[in-house]
Amino acid sequence: MTSLSAVNSALGSLQTCQTDIGTGMDMVTEVALDLVESEGTADSPNVKKLEEMMLQCAKLDKEIEYFVTAVNTMTARVRQEPEAMVALSNSVKTEFARLMEGASDAELSRHTKVVAFKESIQSSLPEANQPEAETEDLDEDIALTQSQFNFICPLTQVEMVNPAKNKKCQHYYDHEAALSMIKNKQKNSKKFRCPVVGCDNKDVKPADLIQDPIMKRRIQNHKRQNAKK
Repeated sequence: MTSLSAVNSALGSLQTCQTDIGTGMDMVTEVALDLVESEGTADSPNVKKLEEMMLQCAKLDKEIEYFVTAVNTMTARVRQEPEAMVALSNSVKTEFARLMEGASDAELSRHTKVVAFKESIQSSLPEANQPEAETEDLDEDIALTQSQFNFICPLTQVEMVNPAKNKKCQHYYDHEAALSMIKNKQKNSKKFRCPVVGCDNKDVKPADLIQDPIMKRRIQNHKRQNAKK
């Protein structure tokens, strides 16, 4: 049906917006990390404003998700009952409103990128009880260890560009490489197993991958340090 084709096209545009929102949230996290690094605290008004911005983005992302779900639910009904096309608009509005009733501030706080934002901010805070010299030595040791073990993607065997951590087994891969591998496995009705030697995680899913801005910054710093040598 032509009308449903138009609906599907509109949904595609919305989902593109959703991707852009995710990219924007990653950028906000990067800015927040720069602020924490320069100010030495996560409690500054500027960082708090960025956290509020993340929650607003999470709300918009959730609204799009619920709207797409509502449209898909109602258009599926239209395919079974063509006469329902007449009331499609009102049906979508009703279903969307029903879904939004279940949305809460707590749910927005659990948004994957909001959680990553908070964890990244906490991880980037300096160690309050360590002498500065010891902290610098520790950072160098960590950087050396990570450059040897964590910066190299086990899939591509090259330094990661956009690192993602598997929330189940805590291993890192390049995000795009992992998603591509998962997709290829799914085409052949197979599961993607974590490629890290000795890992027993036999079913890695896209939802398991959490992009890690802290690791990304460490890799970028590592590159800059190598460029100076």
